[in-house]
Amino acid sequence: MDFQLSDDQRALRSGMRDLLGAVFDRDRLRAAVEREGALDRSLWRELGAAGFFALRLPEEAGGVGLGLPEAVLLFEEAGRALLPGPLVATHLSAGLVKGAAEGEAVVTAVAADLPVAHLAEADAVLVVDGRASGLPGEAEGAEVLSGAAWGAEVLSGEAEGAEVLSGAAWGAEVLSGAAWGAEVLSGAALRAFVAAARPVRSMDPLTPLHRAPADAKPAPAAPERTRADAERAPEAAERAPAHAGRFRFEAALLTAAEQLGSAARTTEAAVQHAGDREQFGSAIGSFQAVKHLCADMLARTEPARAAVYAAAVTGDPVEIAAAKLLADEAAVRNARDCLQIHGGMGFTWEADVHLHLKRAWLRAASWLTGAGAEELLAAGLGTAGRLPRSSAAYGRPVREAGGGG
Repeated sequence: MDFQLSDDQRALRSGMRDLLGAVFDRDRLRAAVEREGALDRSLWRELGAAGFFALRLPEEAGGVGLGLPEAVLLFEEAGRALLPGPLVATHLSAGLVKGAAEGEAVVTAVAADLPVAHLAEADAVLVVDGRASGLPGEAEGAEVLSGAAWGAEVLSGEAEGAEVLSGAAWGAEVLSGAAWGAEVLSGAALRAFVAAARPVRSMDPLTPLHRAPADAKPAPAAPERTRADAERAPEAAERAPAHAGRFRFEAALLTAAEQLGSAARTTEAAVQHAGDREQFGSAIGSFQAVKHLCADMLARTEPARAAVYAAAVTGDPVEIAAAKLLADEAAVRNARDCLQIHGGMGFTWEADVHLHLKRAWLRAASWLTGAGAEELLAAGLGTAGRLPRSSAAYGRPVREAGGGG
């Protein structure tokens, strides 16, 4: 299979790198660190204007009309630049949440019991599979926030004066979110959720985190069913297995793409420093130990790149799991080796290496952890029952699949 990028794909990647170099250079990166990760709304809107969030929406819906492979290229560049914010959730909510595609809305996500990134600044929260702390409903794609949950109408009719989930999204009717595997929390319901959450210390200075207490569970409200709901229920039942969990796996793949970009950037930084830094009258890159470290970094990055690109083409959950596993390892270990090559300077706050390492640690715990990926791979090899190679595989639950921005 040929994974060489087309001319259009290379131009897309180059354009995004140029854009991020112009709007999010090192000075703005450091400014974001000083703001403790607070989002720059003007930057968010610039990304929206460039089509970052609407990349996969159909052109007739105001999007760019491209696919998952192109989205992976953009997220790879975002990972290189250490772009902060809930990029994955906002990108995946384009067409679901008003303003997300244009960068006017910041959307984060919560799943399992993992902390929520950038919750205080979010205009909406995607609740994935109904497994968030403090939310009612069944796991794995059940109705979570229909009706008057959290004291507000969220998913039916109008929420805070804006239609949230009506019409077509991703080329199909949302079906109250069950088919897509995520529900939207906004308006008064979002404010109640934020009030119940508490900030937790984040290892990444660019990613503020919150956790909702487990005892903040409101009583679930029974959703009202209309005749239209009853008429389309059989269609929903047919569609849901093919799409349940799709959000979770695509989020894992885009997170892996960010890890890939970070791994590539730390490799480049290590090689550059090894060529510039001199000891004993020679560049440290001429020393065998440093050469091996740099070679190991490249040897981790390129297999991860092949795995991420392949998973973007196939969309297969098992291949996504392999890609996430390889990309996590490349991002974390490359950042550690880059720090070692930088020596004492690499341990200082002024160096950017620690930012890549901390972000890589955080991403590795998001959406699909190493343990969850290994379980999927084992099942794909037949040790725990073979997974179907189709979109229906998205419906298979994975205990360690988590959430994040």
